[in-house]
Amino acid sequence: MKIAIMQPYFFPYLGYFQMLNAVDKFVLLDDVNFIMRGYINRNSILINGKAHLFSIPLEKPSQNKLIKDTKIKFVQKDRENFLKTITLAYKKAPFYDDFFSIFKDIIGNNDDDLTSYIKYSLEQVKNYLNLNTEILVSSQIKKDNSLHAQDRIIEINKQLGSTHYINTIGGQDLYNKNDFEKACIKLNFIKMLPVKYKQFKNEFVPNLSIIDVLMFNSKEEIKLMLEDYTLI
Repeated sequence: MKIAIMQPYFFPYLGYFQMLNAVDKFVLLDDVNFIMRGYINRNSILINGKAHLFSIPLEKPSQNKLIKDTKIKFVQKDRENFLKTITLAYKKAPFYDDFFSIFKDIIGNNDDDLTSYIKYSLEQVKNYLNLNTEILVSSQIKKDNSLHAQDRIIEINKQLGSTHYINTIGGQDLYNKNDFEKACIKLNFIKMLPVKYKQFKNEFVPNLSIIDVLMFNSKEEIKLMLEDYTLI
């Protein structure tokens, strides 16, 4: 069984979904510290041909607080403004009508728990694309929570009965294949291949939120993009 483990990201870029689609179970690592100015609660969309940063407002975020203990502060006015921003940016995109109702449902989710809010958004995108991966939450998995870093990742793999762990390419300096082999777990790193698609008449801006991918591409096209990677 293949698994991947990643912090919960809100509408992350395509590579995040490539990793999710490449495994049987995808674990949201929420029992680690929140990262300020990271991609947990923010990403970028296309506005006037350039990357524009968006974010979910949070209740007193802190790097000394676990992700699972972080709450969102997404008041109705902020939600409405975000919906307007997406509409203005993408209303002329070819698949705006296909996805916007799902996007609106995600933004309207009243759960104030950051992990749950993000998990719901990932589930909705997953269902829209007809992906079969099961999404789990690390804090809900019975394990030895005294372990850290690589040892914690191996522990989660063991508890889930994993035989193959897939991590982002950035984890090459963090994880040792020999240590995973000793635990009878194969380790690979996923590397996204260059992906390009038409964004109106603009010069292509890469690595934007999955929102951008969903607005400009059909489900069938995105399913092909999800396979555009190599395992190292």
